[in-house]
Amino acid sequence: MDPSSFHIAMFPWFAMGHMTPYVHLANELASRGHRITILVPKKARDQLQHLNLHTNLIIFCPVLIPHVEGLPEGTETASEIPISATALLATAMDKTRKQLEEYLEVHMPDMVFYDTAHWIPELTRKLGIKSICYNVICAAALAIALVPARNVPKGRSITPEELENPPAGYPSETVVLRGAEAKSLMFITKPFGDGITFYDRTTTAMKECDAISIRTCRELEGDMCDYMEAQFNKTVLLTGPVLAPGDKKGPLEERWAKWLGGFDPGSVVFCAFGTQYILEKEQFQELVLGFELTGLPFFIALKPPVGCDSVEEALPEGFEERVKGRGVVFGGWVQQPLILSHTSVGCFVNHCGFGSMWESLMSDNQIVLVPHLGDQILNTKLLVKELQVAVEVEKEANGWFSKESLSKAIRSVMDKESVVGIMMKKNHAKWIETLSSQGFMSGYVDRFVQSLKELCKVARV
Repeated sequence: MDPSSFHIAMFPWFAMGHMTPYVHLANELASRGHRITILVPKKARDQLQHLNLHTNLIIFCPVLIPHVEGLPEGTETASEIPISATALLATAMDKTRKQLEEYLEVHMPDMVFYDTAHWIPELTRKLGIKSICYNVICAAALAIALVPARNVPKGRSITPEELENPPAGYPSETVVLRGAEAKSLMFITKPFGDGITFYDRTTTAMKECDAISIRTCRELEGDMCDYMEAQFNKTVLLTGPVLAPGDKKGPLEERWAKWLGGFDPGSVVFCAFGTQYILEKEQFQELVLGFELTGLPFFIALKPPVGCDSVEEALPEGFEERVKGRGVVFGGWVQQPLILSHTSVGCFVNHCGFGSMWESLMSDNQIVLVPHLGDQILNTKLLVKELQVAVEVEKEANGWFSKESLSKAIRSVMDKESVVGIMMKKNHAKWIETLSSQGFMSGYVDRFVQSLKELCKVARV
């Protein structure tokens, strides 16, 4: 081991959309000679192991997840439960505190990366270990939701109106929430674990750490990051997007490679909404009918809707016969990066979670967005309003979308003569050029590592 290398422990929130970016960052750090221990539930370890590109330097340490009343027996990750039950999973995470404390006392890493476990700094401070609050959501979501709430008197919840009107100095007029959008972020005032709200948990995590870090880049969110740094009076370190090259290694599953290979370049519309976005049956049916309405070939990879054991049983009557040969609806896991990079795929319809947002930007595909949660709405505004590289599906007053609005959005970017589609493609190409330029990604990680060295002053092996 190089004497200037670190031993870093990572303890991300138990959701695949959080744990996966931590593994990607671990790969980047390990490629520079640093040793990483990732503490995650056993089920997550088994799901993430294939992403480990440096098995000599990165190890997974399984954490035993205690049972919490209200969660199904054996629950370990957010993908196993509905979003409404994640507050109970936060309680389970908090109950692992003793395990983390014992690990740190025995192994004494140089620093700990975490996001949701707001109590980590209490453990690290007394051991002389640095704590890094590493956020894998956009800086805009942290700035618009957390900064206004810091000035709310203790005991009073922030209101939707306060989210609609960010305080002086907020750096964007377009990445803001309005009406129902602001209400969608009200979950931050709700309990998230025993005796703590989501807001208190998240702000405590950032107030108490030695440094805040965000998985973003200055080119997209520089002003937001500066704003966060000023508001929290704390260093904000950026890692860049950290999309591990290992994602695209290996062949695409043969059945999908064969199916996609039967279509013209750039003609297929691919749709995926991540591991936690589960539609109501009626909305699921509206979605697949919207794809049928486009007349384009499509590949939809979604979890079965609420109350259904499979996607097949939820499909509208006669749907499979009508789209046979040009449409696939699949309810299992797929190799999303490999599908997005297939020459036949020309459009990506997604929920604009931060991971999918970066994958959208790094692909050559047109982008259509159907956000659901608060941070997804803000990611969408960034891509639609500021970067102008995507279109958002118009929603009804009740927050749902129609098959017509979905079809219209897809056709607006996929029709070859579409003015909107041409403009989006041109703008998108500029961002692809920037993000994929030589040294862009590696430069961020190099600067991040240098900042960690400065933070630690004297590194231990």
